[in-house]
Order: sequence, then C-alpha cells, then structure tokens
Amino acid sequence: GKVIQELEGLFRGAGWNVVKVVWGREWDDLLARDVGGDLVARVNATVDGEYQKLRVESGSYIREHFFGPEPALRDLVADLGDDDLRRLRRGGHDPRKVHAAYRAAIDHRGAPTVILAKTVKGWALGPDFEARNATHQMKKMSEAELRTFRDRLELPISDAALASDLPPYVHPGFDSEEYEYLMACWRQLGGALPRRLVHARPLAPRADPYSELLTGSGEKVAVSTTSAFTRLLRNLMRDPEVGRRVVPIIPDEARTFGIDALFRQFGIYAPIGQRYEPVDADLLLSYHEATDGQVLEEGITEAGSMASLIAAPTAYVTWGQPMIPFFVFYSMFGLHRAGDLLWAMGDMRGRGFMLAATAGRTTLQGEGLQHCDGHSLAWASVVPHCRAYDPAFAYELAVIVRDGLQRMYGDDPEDLVYYLTVYNEAYPMPPMPDGVEDGIIRGLYRFRTAPAGTTHTAQIVASGSAMLAALEAQRMLADDHDVGADVWSATSFQQLRNDALDVERWNRLHPTESPRRSYLETVFAGVDGPVVAVTDFVKAVPEQIARWMPQPFEVLGTDGFGLSDTRAELRRHFEVDAPTSWWPRCMDSPSRATSRPRRLPMPSPATASTPTPLIHDGCDAPGPSRKWRRQRATVTASPMSCWLCTRATLSASWWARSAFGPIQPRSRVSWNSESHRSKCAGVNARLWCTCAWARKGLPT
Repeated sequence: GKVIQELEGLFRGAGWNVVKVVWGREWDDLLARDVGGDLVARVNATVDGEYQKLRVESGSYIREHFFGPEPALRDLVADLGDDDLRRLRRGGHDPRKVHAAYRAAIDHRGAPTVILAKTVKGWALGPDFEARNATHQMKKMSEAELRTFRDRLELPISDAALASDLPPYVHPGFDSEEYEYLMACWRQLGGALPRRLVHARPLAPRADPYSELLTGSGEKVAVSTTSAFTRLLRNLMRDPEVGRRVVPIIPDEARTFGIDALFRQFGIYAPIGQRYEPVDADLLLSYHEATDGQVLEEGITEAGSMASLIAAPTAYVTWGQPMIPFFVFYSMFGLHRAGDLLWAMGDMRGRGFMLAATAGRTTLQGEGLQHCDGHSLAWASVVPHCRAYDPAFAYELAVIVRDGLQRMYGDDPEDLVYYLTVYNEAYPMPPMPDGVEDGIIRGLYRFRTAPAGTTHTAQIVASGSAMLAALEAQRMLADDHDVGADVWSATSFQQLRNDALDVERWNRLHPTESPRRSYLETVFAGVDGPVVAVTDFVKAVPEQIARWMPQPFEVLGTDGFGLSDTRAELRRHFEVDAPTSWWPRCMDSPSRATSRPRRLPMPSPATASTPTPLIHDGCDAPGPSRKWRRQRATVTASPMSCWLCTRATLSASWWARSAFGPIQPRSRVSWNSESHRSKCAGVNARLWCTCAWARKGLPT
C-alpha cells in the first residue's frame, strides 16, 4: 500500500489541512518536464515496498525498473547518470521542502494542519544501513560507512580522525548560530542537564472526607466497596480546598459503577452544554450536562480516556496546577485497553488514582468470560510507579486514598499511581480497628483473631471480596473442626513483595552486618500453623510473597476463564468458597493442621473394618471443564459415608454419616442431588456424584 495516501484520506476526512512532502528538489525539473503526466502516474502506481527496494539498489536498477518500462520516462532521465538517479531524495530529507511545508502549516488558518513527509529509514548512514530491514541489528559503523556518513552531511572531519578507535564529536564553533541557539535553549531549561521544576503548592482536604467510611456501615447495612468509593469521591469533590481539583474520569457508563449520584450536583462536562432532554429527566439522578461540569463521562473508550488521565496528572508541572484524577474503569478492560498508556503516564511522571471497578473473577456474577477479571491486579503489580491495592473494607479504601493524597500531593510529592480494586458485592462494612493504618498501607494486618478454646491453629490470608469466604472458613474451622484460625487482610501483596525485595537486596549488599527482616517476616514471626491465602484473582497475586513465608503456604485463586453463573457457583467452580476449599488445606487429620492440599481427614470409627481404596468418579474436578470431566482420586477409607461426595454436596455435618448412612464395600451407589436436598443442607443441585467402592486390586 501507500501509507501517505491512506493517512491523507483519514486527515482530510476529519477536516484537517494536509501538506505532503514527498519528493526532494531534485525531482522538480523532472516533474516540470512531465507534460504527459507519465511520471506522476508512475509514482502513484508504485507502492511503498517497491520504493524501499529501489532505495537499496543501484542507479542502473532504478533506470531499468522504475523509469525503463515506459519509453517516455526513459527519455525523461536520459541526461541523468546512474549516480544522479541515486541522489533523487525523498522530500523529508530536503531541508528546503520541509521548511516550505512548515511555513504552509504556520500560515494556514481555520483548521489544524498535518505534514506527511516521506523519508528513508537509516538515511545518510550509507548503503549498508539505508532502507535495510536489519537496521536495528547494526550496532557499529565501519570506517567506510563513517566516511559516507560524513560526506553526506558535509561534516568537517578528516579521514585520519575517522580512522581512530573513537571518532570525534563535531562542534559547530562557539561563534556559530547553532551554538548560540543551543545555549539559548539550555538557559531557558535551567542548564544542559534536563530537570523538572515544580512550583505547585501542596494539597490537602480541609474537611474530613474519610470519617463516613472509617466508622463502618453497621451490621444490618450492606455496602459494596464501589459504593463506599462513590461516597468518598463525593466528599472529596465537596471539599472547599481540593474539591474543584478532583477529576472523575469514567471510560464507560457511570451508572455501571453507581457514580450517577454525582450527575446532578457536579454535572457531566459537555463543551456545548446539554442541548436535549434526557429520557430520565423525571428522575432525581438524571443526566445533567453542563459547560462547567466536573465529571468526564467519556463512554466506552478506555484508551481514549487515558488522554484525560495523562493530561490531568501532569497538570502540576505543565500548568503549575495539581489535579487529582480518579480514573474509574471496568476492571477487565482497563489495563487490557490502556496498559501501555499507563507506562507512558509513568514516563511523564503523572500522579493519580485508578479504580478497577466491578473487580474480581467471581464477584461480578453472570457476566461471563469477557467481563470477569481475575488477572489485572497481577498486571498492575509489575508497573514500577504503580501501588496496587485490593481492599476488602470501606475503611481500608479510605486509608489508602488518604495515603495516596499525602504521598502524591503533600509537601514532598511522589510520582505514583494508586491502583485500587473495588467490588460490586454488598456486605456490612465494619468500623476500623485500632492501630491498623500502618498495616493497611504496608499490605497486611491481622483483622480478626482466632476464637478461644480451640486445639489446633491455622492462618487465613484474604483480600478483596474473598474476605467473606475467609471469615466463613474461620467459623467452620472453629465450630466443626476444633481449629482456631486467625484471619489476615492482605491489602497489597505487591507492597509486601516490594518490601521483602528491598530487605533482601540490603542484606545481600551488607553481608557483614546483621540481616534485616522484611515486614512480612516480622508480622508472621511466632505465628503458628499453616497459612492459606485466597483472592478473587489468579494465584500469581498471593504467590508474590510465597518464598518469604516462614510457615507452610497454600494459595487459592481463580485461574482460568470467567464464567456466567451466580457468585456461589463461580466460587464453587474455582474452589475459593469456604466449604469446598478451605479446610482440606488446613487439615490432614483430626490431630494436627497442615498446608498440604487434597489430604482428606478420614477418621476410623470403632466399628470400621479394614480400610479399602476409594475410587471417586465425580464432577468436582478442578479446571474450566469440571462439570464434564471425571476425577479419579484414590484415598484410604473405611466403609462409611463417601467423604468426597460429602465435600462435593456440602453437608452441614462434618461427616454426614447420619444423612447418608454407611456404604458397604463392593457396593455402587449413584446419587442425584435432588434426592438429597431434604437430607443435606447446602447441597448443590447441579452436581451429580457417582461413588464406586472396590477392594484393592479390583478393576477401576
């Protein structure tokens, strides 16, 4: 194809003025003598790939293959030698043509101008570099190539100087115009070494926008972290000190995240105002557009909305006016669509907040593969300037946002981006316990201690919406299994890892000094029992801290594609709900706790006979196709109720012996979950389990 023509069509169609710089001045005489239009027709018919080929070939090749097929064109260049044909430049390499195009752009009025200039990659570097696809693999120029480069640019360097191991730098002279121009530019920049001078004043809310979130919602009021964030955002926008500097950016429909509560009070920005009556005009939270609106609702355009996110966070240095952007996006699509622009924002030292709304692979129920996000938190964790958090409670969200404002807009501002997940699952928000602020920021704190009076010990680490399953698992372990489990809130596995890496590096560089301990190792020092970590994201998120854990460490997560189903079904599928996944990793016998998975506790009653192998063919195999794949797990069991089926159908009783009764050896029983609904609380109506008992050595 011909990219200049394609770009010209795009820009002209958008109303731009287009200036093309295609051919250098050496073509002027040829085009002037092309009275029949043969040369114009030839250049229009030649595609970019053929032009690249012509650039690497000799003058004779150009004469034969470009001008040769048409007698009129051959006659047109009959008076030019092969070297003359090689010197026919592209327009982008002719300073006069470029200057003329720039002047045309400056003089044009009424529309923006784009200059489309044709150039050759590697121009002036010689025939071994110019237009070669291997240019990036060429790291050093030979002496002959340096001479060609010197001659092409007419540089005052001798052959002897080029023959040395280190070719010289070229200085234009202290009295030259080039030198004076560079010095003037450097003086404006404050010196030859680039530096950024920031004169923006610190920002801090005058009122207290956080108290509403710190006090909790009460035991009877269910609130999602997304709703809590909306309240915090509203409070910040109302603040007399920072309110007008808050920039809500929504690359979606604001109602998806419950931000429509801001429409009436703050308005949606529209440069021409609202020129229609919205369909929801009779509602309290109707669309309200205004020329002074503060909410940037930009539609489903994550990559396009990143332009606003880059402009607002860099206004502190561009205009000396610090702005506080909150980029609220659909969690699954934010980094998918705009991840590279997040890195660009870091290069530009932008500051702000990114809110991954409707986060989690199982929390957003019924949306399916393309909407259930279980991995963006892992992506955000590797961005150097990004602090990635996964808060479970409203007070955690408030503490993190407060810390972000202090770090990015305080007396000694840092160039950071805070990435926070917020969920749409509502549950009661507790008040903030005493003394947890530091742990929230550093990534981990003990949220709830184990119940008293238990014999065995375990630890559960959770984040985000997975905290609900962790608390339920704590109750089940204490009530049914005599295991006391502490529940820890891991607000940021990334921050725990970064701290551990910093300490590890310090210890490596100071081998003769007493080794330091990371925050993670300090917190878990003296803590007993295995540790189980769970999030609503892939296992790679909590595995960031695995090698620093002093206790046995087991990780649960939602690896795989998303599915369309209820939260309960999705969590059962990914094995991150309390009944199907927690206790097998906290127990392997009634006598002690362990972290090894799939070791199922099998007590032997006094009436038990000799243990026999149990072959379980069921629908609870892990992975995306669990409902259609058979799992065969052989464990040692006594002739009693089927333990694996009890787990799959989730009896409220630990062994469910009274519900299902003993199964004799060699018997084969098929159970339909519907027939057990009246017997087994919590049975899964979609599961079908088939249990086969056989003595050792029988065919399976």
